Amino acid sequence: MTNNNNYLVDVAELKTWFSIRAGVLRKTVGHVKAVDGVSFRIRPGRTLGLVGESGCGKTTVGRTLLRLISPTAGRFLFDGEDVFAASFKRLKALRRDIQMMFQDPYGSLNPRMNIEEIVSEPLLVHRLDGRAKRREKAAELLDKVGLSAEHLGRYPHEFSGGQRQRIGIARALALEPKLLICDEPVSALDVSIQSQIINLLQDLQKEMGLTYLFIAHDLAVVEHISEDVAVMYLGRIVEFASRDALYADPRHPYTQALLSAIPEPTPVKTKHRIVLGGEVPSPSNPPSGCPFHPRCPLAEQRCREEIQSLDPIDPSSRHLAACWKAKKG
Repeated sequence: MTNNNNYLVDVAELKTWFSIRAGVLRKTVGHVKAVDGVSFRIRPGRTLGLVGESGCGKTTVGRTLLRLISPTAGRFLFDGEDVFAASFKRLKALRRDIQMMFQDPYGSLNPRMNIEEIVSEPLLVHRLDGRAKRREKAAELLDKVGLSAEHLGRYPHEFSGGQRQRIGIARALALEPKLLICDEPVSALDVSIQSQIINLLQDLQKEMGLTYLFIAHDLAVVEHISEDVAVMYLGRIVEFASRDALYADPRHPYTQALLSAIPEPTPVKTKHRIVLGGEVPSPSNPPSGCPFHPRCPLAEQRCREEIQSLDPIDPSSRHLAACWKAKKG
């Protein structure tokens, strides 16, 4: 199916709610609104960074797009096709084009399988190629991510964290996907190894034409790899912009606070640190109005009563912010 609007990924009003059950009859008494109305689009070959604090719902977005978690509402068009409406058989075929890298480079690898079995398993599941061909493909993939064929017979515990993440990348690329959902792929790694993995992902993107949804909480990493950035807070996107626009001129108070927390490369203090008060509200009982208003230093009565939609900061801008005070002029 051809995507006529030039976007490979088109997510509209995605909601993922989890039921809260209580009592002997386990009746639903409420919902945890992990994702509550998220929309974004990604063009082929580009990277969207999805950032926010732990618990904001960004990982749930990635897992819902793969239908590892069932969506409550919303639409996900992949190359023009509605993934949420796909049958089980069609979904299996779609997953050849949509793969995921997980955060924990050890927990995501089966310790009972050797590296050849791990990397070639997607080919086996989709019944592609014979055993000899799968072994050859696994060796090629390891070479592509900076390892070698001599590692095929080893097991995950014999590798460092960075090497295990490279194995995870090789497995994700086995089916030659179009979209790779990267769920905090470097957060568990040392800083020096993080840069190696990020550079590898960028090289693979250029070589294979990959599209990335890069989920992270480290804005310094996101700045390095992303062309566009979406900032999430309590299940919602509160700001969306190109990388350059967002880092140069953040408009939402939450984004400003996150950027102020990025460590400086020199010990000389050069910027004002914004310290947010209070705790992140519970997604099972979100505040009225703007979800950020209990912690926002600029909040006023209007913020407590009304939710500001994600709108352009001026009529001609691609820079969107869900804040009354974000507009220019």
